Amino acid sequence: MAAAVRSGAVSAVEVIRTHLDRIAEVNPAVNAVTRTLEREALAAADRLDRRRAAGERLGELAGVPFTVKENIDVRGSATTHGVPHFEHAVAEADAPQVRRLRAADAIPIGRSNMPDLTLNGNDTTSRLFGTTVNPWDRTKTPGGTSGGDGAAVATGMAALGLGNDSGGSIRLPAMCCGVVGLKASHGRLPSDHRVAGTEPTLAAQLLPVDGPIARTVADLRAAFETLAGPDPDDPLALPVPLKGPRLRAPIRAGVVADPGGFGVHRDVRTAVERTAAALSDAGYAVEEVELPRYADALAAYGTLISTEFGLSWPRIRPLLTEESARHMELSMERIPPGSLAEYVRITGERHGIVRDWMRFQQRYPLVVGPVSTQPIGGPRPRVSGPEEHMRATLSISLNTVTSLVGVPAVAVPTGVVDGVPVGVQVIGARFREDLCLNAAQVIERRFGTFTPVTPDWKGKQAWTR
Repeated sequence: MAAAVRSGAVSAVEVIRTHLDRIAEVNPAVNAVTRTLEREALAAADRLDRRRAAGERLGELAGVPFTVKENIDVRGSATTHGVPHFEHAVAEADAPQVRRLRAADAIPIGRSNMPDLTLNGNDTTSRLFGTTVNPWDRTKTPGGTSGGDGAAVATGMAALGLGNDSGGSIRLPAMCCGVVGLKASHGRLPSDHRVAGTEPTLAAQLLPVDGPIARTVADLRAAFETLAGPDPDDPLALPVPLKGPRLRAPIRAGVVADPGGFGVHRDVRTAVERTAAALSDAGYAVEEVELPRYADALAAYGTLISTEFGLSWPRIRPLLTEESARHMELSMERIPPGSLAEYVRITGERHGIVRDWMRFQQRYPLVVGPVSTQPIGGPRPRVSGPEEHMRATLSISLNTVTSLVGVPAVAVPTGVVDGVPVGVQVIGARFREDLCLNAAQVIERRFGTFTPVTPDWKGKQAWTR
């Protein structure tokens, strides 16, 4: 698309109008795009066309439309976080990731749905914008919490989606919608996670990373290479080379179908096993592994989150739907907030867990495992009690652990089972996104791509507020 715009084979205005038409066609069925940025997007496209006509060289992503999650700043647009409290919180400037994409001449075309303050697990329901459904099957979730971006990209409403991931929130929508998503290393991509000017606490500095969702690995790589690098708005973003040292062949890939031993659905296990076979056929040395300090990592993650949320819970609780609040209350019941001494101890323990993972990944620079150990659930999963909540939490525990240790992962689809996508994630050593993307490319070549998809109930409203 960008090459066609740069060459003049198609105008940027045509690209944007086509995608706006697609949004009008399919968004009523899935409710992924909360607001279009039509006027601004067409004006940006017109400027691109004028620059090309004047002989100016355009950027690598010229004219490529992308959606932006409701918790990432786009200048002139409200950053609502999905709740009425921030409905009129108009951003004065772009977040670093939006600024990066604009610098490559990509164009933000719309905002994308998310759960209230990202606090409702594997779901995308907000008080402001209602429920996003899966474009493959409206009885299924598109994943959370970047489900709006996953559904928008899967249906062709945008070429890229910009979301964030602190425990699977890019990888889950990618799996559920049959697209690819990158959770980058901690410190790899710049971001700005201030909320209404308030600086993020320690867990909010260490766990969430902004990142792209795309339909192909090549597109994901192009977005990653555009987004990576330091930025003055993010003191944690580092100037790390895009590619690491060449590793001696064969590259070892550890395989874990049932991380933590909590149980795995047969279709998910099959997807992991088929992926392992594909990588083995491509020359990787594939071995089953046991991941280091898994239980310790889950406990540390839970304590960091519950302690920090426990301090601010009286202020946050009134902003949420009952479902979102119940999700967090069950989380804090399962792993209660810690004392100051416990919180400080856990910050040190996390350091040791990261060290042990780095040692493990000297031998296994890649790990293949599930995004979720269970199949895709309903669009608004009901959590009735502690046992159900624990099962849902443990099904995505590999996302939690890899977010805690700050390593990269690419979610990639492997097929469609019973009408909905299945997929895996490829986890790399820190700052080895290049290895993840290379392996994901092998997987994509074996199994193919599955989107864009058109909802077969298009024109019918399939969501509720």
